[in-house]
Amino acid sequence: MKAMRVKNGLKISVIIMFIFMYGCKQSSYKEFVMADAVEVSESYEIVEEKEMTYKLNSNQTNVPLNLKIIKTASSRYKVKNIVTATRRIKIIAQKHGAYISDLRFQNDLYKKENRFTIKVPQKYFDTVMDSVNTVVDFVEYENITTKDVTEEYIDIETRLKTKLEVKARYETILRKNAKTVEDILLTEDKLRIIQEEIESAQGRLKYLTNKVAFSTIQIDLYEPVEYKAEPETYTKTFWDETKQGFANGWWYIKSFVVVLINLWPLLIIGLVTFFFVRKRLKK
Repeated sequence: MKAMRVKNGLKISVIIMFIFMYGCKQSSYKEFVMADAVEVSESYEIVEEKEMTYKLNSNQTNVPLNLKIIKTASSRYKVKNIVTATRRIKIIAQKHGAYISDLRFQNDLYKKENRFTIKVPQKYFDTVMDSVNTVVDFVEYENITTKDVTEEYIDIETRLKTKLEVKARYETILRKNAKTVEDILLTEDKLRIIQEEIESAQGRLKYLTNKVAFSTIQIDLYEPVEYKAEPETYTKTFWDETKQGFANGWWYIKSFVVVLINLWPLLIIGLVTFFFVRKRLKK
């Protein structure tokens, strides 16, 4: 009887342990499934971000490449040494295929100032502006403007093409259909007018092409100098008076020689008279 109770107790214990282990496996399995769900959602969000980035980049590349833009800039900078800064900016300009169109230097009691204009290829416009900033000490102002002339450029090109076609038709009429003198003169007058319009359109296209190809950068450099008041009186040193004396003596010599040259007729008459009187006195 006692053995049966012990045996039944062992069976019950084994059953309870089996149920407990089975419950633990089910709970761990549920946690594992939840972790998989989280990983799937995170990867899905990453895919969406990549797709959005790709769409933005693809939209940014749709900018037209044949725009005709005229760029101009005006700037003013403070430098320590205006001669050194000007030389370094010239080297930067030459390195990028640019050239200086005009230059004006001014020196007064307060500052040294140098103003010049650079014509730079449009593709190097930003590069030259950034390079100039590395040379100067202080940027007082920088003004950059752009002008879109694409519409005007296309309009002139279209009109020019039409005028060339009209000119070709007038030339055909002049060769084949103009029989009388009046017809010939009338056709030639039309050709002259259309040729002037063509040359005007070609000149405007050339001007716009040059303005688009080369941007304009106007640069003002200034170097502050210590103010020195002008003296009210000035006392010459011995060396200054000596130099002035040599200069005055040379001026007197030149003046005397010039006077003799101007009086050469009187000198000749005087010499002739002197020898004539002397000869008479001897007799």
